[in-house]
Amino acid sequence: MLGVVNVTPDSFSDGGENVDPAVAVATGRRLLAEGAALVDIGGESTRPGADAVSLDEELRRVLPVLEGLSDAPVSIDTTKSEVARLALGLGAALVNDVTALRGDPALAGVIADAGAYVCLMHMQGEPRTMQLEPRYDDVVGEVVSFLEERLAIAVAAGIPEEHVCLDPGIGFGKTPGQNLELLGGLARICSIGRPVLVGLSRKSTLARVLGDPTARVGSDAASVGAAVAAFDRGATLFRAHDVAAHVDALAVAAAIERGGASS
Repeated sequence: MLGVVNVTPDSFSDGGENVDPAVAVATGRRLLAEGAALVDIGGESTRPGADAVSLDEELRRVLPVLEGLSDAPVSIDTTKSEVARLALGLGAALVNDVTALRGDPALAGVIADAGAYVCLMHMQGEPRTMQLEPRYDDVVGEVVSFLEERLAIAVAAGIPEEHVCLDPGIGFGKTPGQNLELLGGLARICSIGRPVLVGLSRKSTLARVLGDPTARVGSDAASVGAAVAAFDRGATLFRAHDVAAHVDALAVAAAIERGGASS
């Protein structure tokens, strides 16, 4: 479980809540206490229509939080090699890259040299344009092919295959219908053979499924339900804002799959 700490003023569901580094550090520690395995720190919004952030501004946002959580398990949500390099130097274990190593040609080398983990995500287009009529002939098949290709590129760059997880990119260049199709076909993505992370938390698709066509944010209850559905289809990693509820729901789902409660 990755607990989300967006150190941004404009993220889609929690923009502005953690712009104060002290608040962000406190949020991170709370999420860890609720059961997160990692705190995922991001200093650049990737919501639909988001503008790019300069290197200096992203570092200004994330470095104090990384320093404040230097004794805690964290990941860094970035596309920039210099942000990743400094974050890994401060103890981050994983780089969560929405461009799947396409945004910065130096990023793969930074991750390989550090012996770190990476999450490669599918995105059609870029945040500013990704929701402008995304089109697929076969969304599941195209996402599978993309992730297989990016996994091969990561391994060729020196990142061990066992250090890579994959993310189908729910909400990144997909319509609500395409998002649901991806979730329904998640087993095909899991068949690539790497752990699959899903970021369903508070995505607008969830609100639209429930009948609100203009909503920008889905509820935490809908987020938990979708996460359990993804777990049932093979996902093993989850990125969430409401960590405690996700941890409880997924623990029950795992117990059912095992056939009983742990002793």
